[in-house]
This record gives sequence, structure tokens and C-alpha cells, in this order.
Amino acid sequence: MDKTIEPKLKTIGEYLKLRPSSSEHFHIPSYQRAYSWSESQCDKLWQDIVSFSTAVENNKDLNPYFFGTIIVDSSDTNNSNKLSLIDGQQRTITFIYLIKALLLTIETEISKLKDANDSNQQAILDVLILKKINIYKIFYKDEELEILNKIKNQTKIQGINYLINDSMNELYKDEFINIIEAKDFVTAEINAVKFKFKKTNNKYTNHFRNFNFFYKKLNDDKSFNKHTLNTFAETLLNKCQVIEIKSWQENQAITMFNSLNSTGMPLSDADIISAKLYNKVPSEDNEKKVFIDKWQDLIKIADALNSQSIVDLDSILQQYMYYMRSTERDYTSKDLESTDVTTPGLRSYFLEKNKKLLDEPFTFCDNITKFANIWREIKSDPLVIILLKLNVNSKLFLSNYLFKYKEEDVKAKVFQISECLLRLFILLEISESGYSNSKFKTFLFFINNKLTDTSISIEEIKNFFDEHITKAWKYEKEIDHIKECDNNTLVYINDYLYAKNKQEVFTFDNSVNVEHIMPSSGRNKESIRKDANINTKEEFEYLVNKLGNKILLEEDINKSISNDWFRTKKIKSIKEKAGYKDSKFKIALDLTDYSKDNWTAEDINTATDKAATRIANFIFDK
Repeated sequence: MDKTIEPKLKTIGEYLKLRPSSSEHFHIPSYQRAYSWSESQCDKLWQDIVSFSTAVENNKDLNPYFFGTIIVDSSDTNNSNKLSLIDGQQRTITFIYLIKALLLTIETEISKLKDANDSNQQAILDVLILKKINIYKIFYKDEELEILNKIKNQTKIQGINYLINDSMNELYKDEFINIIEAKDFVTAEINAVKFKFKKTNNKYTNHFRNFNFFYKKLNDDKSFNKHTLNTFAETLLNKCQVIEIKSWQENQAITMFNSLNSTGMPLSDADIISAKLYNKVPSEDNEKKVFIDKWQDLIKIADALNSQSIVDLDSILQQYMYYMRSTERDYTSKDLESTDVTTPGLRSYFLEKNKKLLDEPFTFCDNITKFANIWREIKSDPLVIILLKLNVNSKLFLSNYLFKYKEEDVKAKVFQISECLLRLFILLEISESGYSNSKFKTFLFFINNKLTDTSISIEEIKNFFDEHITKAWKYEKEIDHIKECDNNTLVYINDYLYAKNKQEVFTFDNSVNVEHIMPSSGRNKESIRKDANINTKEEFEYLVNKLGNKILLEEDINKSISNDWFRTKKIKSIKEKAGYKDSKFKIALDLTDYSKDNWTAEDINTATDKAATRIANFIFDK
């Protein structure tokens, strides 16, 4: 009878040491996620091993430390040496990086002790050499004599198919090879992928960042010495354990993973959906490779967008789900009152409710790539940035509207729909009700059917917003709500509307700050308060945070003058000092011509009234 499951309790050293002189190798299947462990997870692993290592030193008979279950699929009949990691990929790679960092550290210590004359040092040297041999056995998969020859000749660990990564979600496959084959830490760092415009550890991939974390811990921790290093290595390799469950049926292995996965990182919705899509791709005519290339192009775009806090792949899938539910009239939408706003989870929707979408993997991939490209086109639009500051739910309806246009046309189409959504989400911002209130979520589900309908014009959509807002809210009441709202997002909206009313271009980048015209802090605060005839600290705190006391200002200008008197901020004659005169924002520029040199409670209240009226007029299209 053929084997189906073979569970074995193994030490980390036994688990990672593959069959000597064979082509046996770990394999990461195409549908697996990218390597994504963070430094915090590595730190937890490190602390666990260090704590256990200390305990072992005090009690040699201590039971081994258990690091969970690894599920390996060996069902590939064409390659009996391929051990596909179904569960345990993240831990396996992390253990390898830790052991590589340990090897480099041991080699450094051996070089320091190689000429040792002291018997104690010679004993330590012998032990460390033994540990080095054991680690070489893991990476080389060779017999003892060959290992000793390679160590003697200082042969580098190169050209070894120890782990082959076929994941279509992994963009940095060479990182593993570069780290494992590096002769020293400097070589590994030189060959590491580095991201432009990022600093410190953020410039590295998860691969090198985590390897670097372990290497620094082993070399910079003052509590580590040669004796501790040996104990740590012994503990990691021979006292820490996993249960390796080897299966000869892939579906069975995946089923076990779904049942047993309680450690490591859970699969994301995108991981699961990409696996299902891949399985639907025909095997002939190189179709699977074409799909992998398309999917990796999508991941590159999504990763770049996510690094800028725009959208990630799961968010893009959610937008696609909203779009499909709308175009297929998946929820009742004859009128606002009957609209059903229940929303299934992504897996439930794509794997069960509308699984037919997965039957066309290339179409599916093209569609979500289009969503990603839409965000790449509009991410710098100032209205889009303000919308995302107001409420991230806005992105669902913004992208759904733009999806019906060609990618090259979305920049020209974003303005009017952004303003429609902006009006509604301002009301949400100043409202005591939450997003789930029927005035917001129910209406947005109802209007989404109109947004995705190619036969409905933006003018008609704007009329739907006009009618809804006029019916659901009262102009005067919302002016009062705006006056009392101290959220800084309204400052962006006020500056945008002020520039629009003056027919000026409005734009900003990440270097913008919210400036308090009357400073809210600083050494001059008390003098400024008294000069403005503000009697109490409580009144001062209330006034300085009102909308009329806030404007947008470039970060460098704000840092230069934020705590200065108003007369200093608005001055135009002193060229060497930055001030409102140097700003590109229209309110700041116009304040240089303000009729007074003192900014008082009266000025704040007047500016607040004007801002509230300006925003309310925009909301109600007056």
C-alpha cells in the first residue's frame, strides 16, 4: 500500500539536513506567498531560542523546545527529491537565515582562535569547528570526508540547489541564494537588493533585513561570548524540534495545512485566490509561465502602491468584488431603501459565491491589474489624497467608477467623481453617525450601480448626490457642525476650496504641514495669548484648534516660523526669513496682505465662519 502520510519528530538540524549526496531540495510551490516575516517575528523567535538556551545550560535534561508543524508535499512523481513546503515555508527560510548568520559568526570566532595555545581556548576552538562542520553538512548535503576537505580548502557554499523558489508571489528569489552563498556578511550586504529613497533597514527586502537582524544579534549582543555561542548553536540545532508531516498527496497536504495552520503567518486572501487562479491555468503552451509573469507584474505594482499607503493586493481584490457585485446586480438596488449592503468576505465571494470568475484566470488577472494601474495613475491627484485622508472606504467607489474607462483616460475623469464623493465624506467626517448609517453606506451601495453603469453620465450621478444630500441634511445645521469640527482633514478641504474659488491651482505633497496661525505651543504662547486678549488657557486651547486658525503650509516654512508672532509670519520685506510669502498655498499667500498685524480671537472666529460657509456651499452645491 502506498504511503500517504509520514509524520516525524525532528530537531531543526535533522529537519534542515537533506539526504547526503542527493538532489533532494526544499521547494516553494508557485502559489505560495512571498517571504514576509518581519523583524518583530524574528525577534520573538530569537528570544524564544535564547531563553531556552539559557534554561538548557542550567538543566541539561530539559525537554526539547517545539516550533510547530511543517507540512511537506512529496507527491511529484517526476521528482522524488522535491520537498514542497505547504506549511512552514516562512519558518524554514527564517531558520536557514539564522543558521547562516550563526555559521558566519562561528567562522569569525574560529579565525580569532586558530592560533590558540591555551588548552581552554583550544577546547572551545574544537567545539566551534565541530559546530561548523554540522552546519556545513546542512548546506552541502555531503558526507563527512567531503565536508572536511571543503572546510580545509575554504570552499564557498555555492551552486547548491538547497531550496528552489517557484512562488509567483516572490519578487526577490535571488536574495536567498545571495545570502546562502555569501562567504561573509559584507558580501551578503553588497549583493542585497536595496530600495532607492529608503533609509536604514527599510531599504532592504525582508530576506536580508531578517538575516541582518540575526547577524547583528549574534555579533553585537554583549551577553554573547564564545561559550554562549556554542550553547546557542547546540540548542538551535539539537534541542529545538518540529514535526515534519510528509504527504504523498498534494490535496491532502493542503487540507492538513488548512486544519493545522496555527503558527507563522496565515495565508492572505490574495494568496488563496492566486493559488486557485494558477490551478485553472492550462498546462500546455507555456500558459502557466505567462500567467506567473502577469501575476508578478501585478505584485510589483501593488507592492509599490502599498509602500506609499495607497492600496495593497487584498484591497484591490475587494474593489474588484464591489465592481462585480455592482455590475451583476448582486444586491437589491431599485431604490435606496431596498438596497442590501451585506458584504461577503473575499474568499467567500471569489471561491464560493462567484467562483466562475476564477475560470478565466487571465481575464481575472487583467482586471485587477487594471484596478492597480488606475491607482498608479491617480495616486498623486490632490483630491484623491484628500479623499483617502477623509475615509478609506471612498477608494472602493472611486475606483469602481473609473474602471469603466480606459486607463489613459482616468486622470481626466477623476475630478468630478472625486468632488461628488468628497461632499458625502465631509458630511461623514462632521457627523455623529458612523459609516454604516444608511445615509452613507446604503446610499453608496445604491449609487455604486450607477457609478459602474457606462450608460449613466457624471452629470446624472452628480444629480443623485445633490438630491440625496439635500434630502438628508440641512445646510445651516451642517455649518454649525463644521465650525465645531477640529479635524485637520477639513484644513485640506478649506485650502482646496479657497484656491478653487480664486481660480488657482491647488496641489500638495507629503511635505505639507497644518499650520496654526496663532501658535498652539512654543515659548511665546503665553505672550501671544495675552496680546490677543484671550483671557483663559481653556479659551485659548479651544480657539487655536478651530478651523479658522489652521492653514496648509510647506513643512520647511512651518518649521521655520510655526511658533512666531503673526506679524512675523506675514511680513514680506525680510527676504532672508521664510514666511507665508514663500508658500504656494493661496490662503497663506493672501495672509501677507492681511489688514492687521495681530491675530486675535475675533480673527479666528471670522475665518472659521468663512471656512464653514465655504465648505457647506461646496457640500450643498451652492
